[in-house]
Amino acid sequence: MIAKVFKKFSGSHYRRFLKKAQPIVERIIVLEKEYQQLSEEQLKAKTQEFRERLEKGETLDDILPEAYATVKNAARRLCGREIEYVGVKDTWNMVHYDVQLLGGIALHTNTIAEMATGEGKTLVATLPLYLNALTGRGAQLVTVNEYLAQRDAEWMGHIYKFLGLSVGVIKGGHQQNNDQKREMYNCDITYGTASEFGFDYLRDNGMAVSKEAQVQKDHYFCIVDEVDSI
Repeated sequence: MIAKVFKKFSGSHYRRFLKKAQPIVERIIVLEKEYQQLSEEQLKAKTQEFRERLEKGETLDDILPEAYATVKNAARRLCGREIEYVGVKDTWNMVHYDVQLLGGIALHTNTIAEMATGEGKTLVATLPLYLNALTGRGAQLVTVNEYLAQRDAEWMGHIYKFLGLSVGVIKGGHQQNNDQKREMYNCDITYGTASEFGFDYLRDNGMAVSKEAQVQKDHYFCIVDEVDSI
C-alpha cells in the first residue's frame, strides 16, 4: 500500500515537472534554431552578454532558455571537429536531445535526475554548469573517481572553452600543491571527486591558518554525479 501511494506521488510529481518544463524545452529549441544563423563570434559573445544581464538584475531562470540554447548550439558547431581528452583522439558528434534539456532543467532546480545508461548524463551536466558558472561564483561537478573527473573536464571542456569559460580539475595524491588547487577552484567550472572536495573543505576549515591559505572559493552550485554511489 505504501509503495502504491509513493508510486502515485512520484508520477504526479514528474507530471507537474514535465508540464512546467516542456514550454521551456520548446523555447530552447526555437532559440537554438535562431542561433544557427549567428556567426561563431556572435555565439561566443553570448557568454559576456549573459554576465552583463545578470549584473543588471536578471536571474538565472530568466536567461536559462537562451543559455541552454547557446550550449546546444555550441555542441552543434563542434560536430565533426577532432577533439582530444585523456589521450584519446575522437570526433565530436553530440548535440543535446530534448530529454537531455529536460535533465538540465531538473539539475538546475536542485532536483535528482535519474537517467539510464547511454542517455548522456555527461552532456546533460554541461547545461546547468554553464548557466550557473555565469555568476562568477564557480560551478562544480563531483564524480566517483579521478579518471572520470579528468575525462569529463577535458571532454566537455571543449564546449565550455568554445564559449569562453575556464575549466579545472582537482587531483589527489599530492599531485597539486595549494596554489595549483586554488587555481583550479578559481576556474569557472571545476570537476573533482567527492573525497578531494571533502578533504579540501576540511583542510580549509580546520588546518588553514588564514583566508589566503584556503583553496576553495564559494560553495555555490554543485552537481553530484552517481549520487546513489557517493
